[in-house]
Amino acid sequence: MSKISRRKFIKSSALSAIFLSAIPQTLKSFNRPFWDDYDEILCKKKFKAFIDAGIKSEPIGDVIAEVGKSFIDTDYVAGTLDKNMSESLVIDLTGLDCVTFVENCLTFARCIKLDKTTFDDYKSELKKIRYRDGLIDGYSSRLHYFCDWIWDNEAKGIVKNITAEIGGVEYSKNINFMTTHTKAYKQLANSTELDGVKAAEEAINSRNYYFIPTNDISRLYDLMKTGDIIATTTNIKGLDVTHTGYIYKENGGTFFMHASSKSKKVIISNEELQDYVASDSKKTGIMIARPMEI
Repeated sequence: MSKISRRKFIKSSALSAIFLSAIPQTLKSFNRPFWDDYDEILCKKKFKAFIDAGIKSEPIGDVIAEVGKSFIDTDYVAGTLDKNMSESLVIDLTGLDCVTFVENCLTFARCIKLDKTTFDDYKSELKKIRYRDGLIDGYSSRLHYFCDWIWDNEAKGIVKNITAEIGGVEYSKNINFMTTHTKAYKQLANSTELDGVKAAEEAINSRNYYFIPTNDISRLYDLMKTGDIIATTTNIKGLDVTHTGYIYKENGGTFFMHASSKSKKVIISNEELQDYVASDSKKTGIMIARPMEI
């Protein structure tokens, strides 16, 4: 399947019909406990468009890219997973933050490759990706720290952390941001959930992590592929990463596809990845996880 320029995608792609039928975020209720009919309808429309486009036979990274492009211009909405005190599988396909964008692209791509394209299949795969061991057991069972997300999804055979093997250096840092900023997380008022997050932080701090410093990113472009998951490391005390997205290769360039809080929507960066990371003084480099072929 030929690759489509991101600048022409909205006008030329067969998948662009999705944008014409999507329900704007402003028309949806902000009090949904789990998901609503709009999300189920949009999920089914996306699956049909992807199946009709015949992308199943493509490498999973290219499938992820096509799914990601179907979300271009979708609203950036922060905190969609944290509106409810009780933990449940939250689905919002018309408002995404950087992590839910990554999760949804990976979920759709894996479902397409596995030929499991019902709404129930989508929900099952999303839960598997989002939660520790794929099980919902309270707020602390969600993979809040993205380095933990990578670790757990590598254990499940969904991704492979390739940071060290392509030239990453040790990322030595004590991760404790959530338990040292409990007022920012209303669910941590529950002592059981607080203990669960503390246990997750202890597990994270018992492992070895690696990152690629900002100035080294461009020399490793040839080792990166479209669909690789990128997490930007940070100098913020106690925090592992600040942002996530995907590599998108086009015309010899290495760009960043992500849900941008600055642009308030899903975009593909105009600048290449290293320049994007270097533009923020709080970003120190990247981790890279490669989705596994199915």
